[in-house]
Amino acid sequence: MTSYSQTYEEEPAEQIEEGTMSFLDHLDELRGRLIRIALFVGIAFVLCWLFSDKIYNFLQVPVQAAMIEAKKKGDIALKDAAISQLSDYIGKEVAFSFPAELRIGDALVTPGTTIKVRVEPGPDGIPKLVTASPWVINTETVVDEGYPIPRNLYLASNVILGPDGKLVVGTVQGAFNLYIKVAFYAAIFFTVPFILVQVWGFVAPGLYPHEKKYAWPLIAMASAFFLAGCSFAYYIAFPRAANFLLGVAAGGNLRPLVTADEYFDLIIMIMLGLGIVFEIPTVTLFGSRLGLISPGFLLKVWRYAVIGIFILAAVLSPTTDIPNLLVFAAPMLLLYFLSVGIAWVFHRKRQTEQEFQASERKE
Repeated sequence: MTSYSQTYEEEPAEQIEEGTMSFLDHLDELRGRLIRIALFVGIAFVLCWLFSDKIYNFLQVPVQAAMIEAKKKGDIALKDAAISQLSDYIGKEVAFSFPAELRIGDALVTPGTTIKVRVEPGPDGIPKLVTASPWVINTETVVDEGYPIPRNLYLASNVILGPDGKLVVGTVQGAFNLYIKVAFYAAIFFTVPFILVQVWGFVAPGLYPHEKKYAWPLIAMASAFFLAGCSFAYYIAFPRAANFLLGVAAGGNLRPLVTADEYFDLIIMIMLGLGIVFEIPTVTLFGSRLGLISPGFLLKVWRYAVIGIFILAAVLSPTTDIPNLLVFAAPMLLLYFLSVGIAWVFHRKRQTEQEFQASERKE
């Protein structure tokens, strides 16, 4: 007696090639493809875990740059800026909190007192701090504008030194959990070509032999456009959004507490979202070669497509302003109308293998 598993072991190649797989065969094939994907992602996860800190350091560059830029625009609390970075603020006014008790004339300055100071170049190359305006206490002028703050208060005290532009984790195990997520999403990112190969392997049995020739061009195109979408998110879309959001906070004299988990979830959502959106030309090419998508259809529904694109851009964009919304929507609109051109060039009515061979002989 021949079991089902034995039959499948003996005949899968022929069944797949001839497109005669049964429903159970399809389920078994799907299971095999998913297992391969899971194994490959698992291997990639282990490798990415070894470099998870470096991967995250790469991902946090846009928000760190935006945080530093926002601090330059607003009132910068000196206790939040490293002394080595004071040269970046020469000519600017910052808020300075006294870390220790200090007597100036007849006035006693208590720790924590905050005044406006201006950063100026020092004669020995070390920036100096001077009062930005006359300092008045109880209607009495304590010091005039330009009074130098003693250097020992901001050069020798650790109280006023601190990290700049670093994200925070809210729990003891926060960094470990974060690196787990980093390794997992990085593994998915690096295995996209392999995942596409497995998806194609599952779809291929339903195609004619001449249609299977599109496999590697489509996989290469899909991988390239996915990478382009992620790169656009990392280098253009997200930095503009981060600059806007953190700039609003700085303008309101607020200091946002940017947690590493929330930031990672946000940038991954944007990168994966735009990576998928950038697959529009690939899907169009595949559909047009199978006769499923025509340029006429894309032009007919372009108004609905534009509305859908703006809705999707609003979902992906973390801001509510029009300029940043356009940053997300513009490439989608460009890709849509590029897809119209792709469909115009590559659209053809779907042919059976016999019809394809006949047309080839005529040509």
